[in-house]
Amino acid sequence: MRSEAREAAYKIVFAHLLGGDCTRGARSALYRAAKLGEEDAAYAEKLAATVLEKQEELMAQISAHVIRYADYRIYPADRTALLIAVAEIDHFGVPPAVAASEAARLAGKYSTENSADFVNGVLGGIINQ
Repeated sequence: MRSEAREAAYKIVFAHLLGGDCTRGARSALYRAAKLGEEDAAYAEKLAATVLEKQEELMAQISAHVIRYADYRIYPADRTALLIAVAEIDHFGVPPAVAASEAARLAGKYSTENSADFVNGVLGGIINQ
């Protein structure tokens, strides 16, 4: 269920990036809809909080590996997937290949048809630095 927890965190972060606020009640409803257990809901909470707290630091890493693209031009859905992956690699000990694969899956699901390749390429640069 870690994939579902990651996806829930993705939705919370995405809402924040678009200027929304994901209230405690909205997050609880999101966890129930995803059928997350207590442990997975706690992981989603911690992951989303880490991304939001360390967003500037995480974006600095991402920006260093995005060629020919200003930060503001990265689709919010792709930015969210990248932030989640870098946070998992840096702060949660998730193996880079797993984080990259999950981020590409989320980008492919919630963004454009080319987003999975874009996210994978950026993360490949971060992982292989």
